[in-house]
Amino acid sequence: MNACVDIDHLVCHAGERAVLDLPPLRIDEGERVAVIGPNGAGKSTLLRCLSGFATPTRVHATVLGRALGPELHGASMRALRREVGQVMQGLHLVQRLSAIDNVWIGALGRLRGWHSWLPRAGELADAERALAAVGLLGKAEQRTDHLSGGERQRVAIARMLMQRPRLILADEPTASLDPLAAAEVGSLLARAASGATLITVVHSPGLLPLLADRVIGLKDGRVAFDKPMGDVGDAELARLYRPDDSSLLPLHGPLSSHPREAPAR
Repeated sequence: MNACVDIDHLVCHAGERAVLDLPPLRIDEGERVAVIGPNGAGKSTLLRCLSGFATPTRVHATVLGRALGPELHGASMRALRREVGQVMQGLHLVQRLSAIDNVWIGALGRLRGWHSWLPRAGELADAERALAAVGLLGKAEQRTDHLSGGERQRVAIARMLMQRPRLILADEPTASLDPLAAAEVGSLLARAASGATLITVVHSPGLLPLLADRVIGLKDGRVAFDKPMGDVGDAELARLYRPDDSSLLPLHGPLSSHPREAPAR
């Protein structure tokens, strides 16, 4: 199995504070991984680093075979972002455009030339299929700012489908939704990730079985545990979210002389 994400070490700072300090970590192609932890654990920072939107302070890692770090810029950065689909809390939809226009925008990264800004029949048909896949084809022409929160999240997932990514990064995609809508969107996201690697920052532990086969717990920027979904129970969650806990795995580098145990898979 090829690695989608292969980290030897990754350190990211906010000012003088290290917000993320990861030891070796590998995520294979096709895996479904949830990242959980308390506020400030470094979950969103990890996703931004993997997509190239945050620059690590110190890093030796690859994403989809491309090295993160200073060499990731220009054409290399654009190539990575074409293959990484994102579903974020803010959604980043164009509110004044229709649902189908927002979905069609997802294809722009793989189109070339001035005509790429003019949707063609085949691309519009693809956008309609993406909207149908999330149950919103009937609202294709409706302005996005007239849709409910759950419907807007469905549009964001359809846009990601239009992109055809190899890696999907979802940052708390259900955080602003009621429990029923959250479960529906979670199911859609899981189905949309068929054939791709899915890494999701999960806010509600109840969604873990829906979105992940493997769970990585972060705390204070470090890995607290890395386990198969079936091995994560109430005790692990309680320790992760407890204010004072010394069960973190050793930091990478000179701060610890102890080797990190390989995560259970």
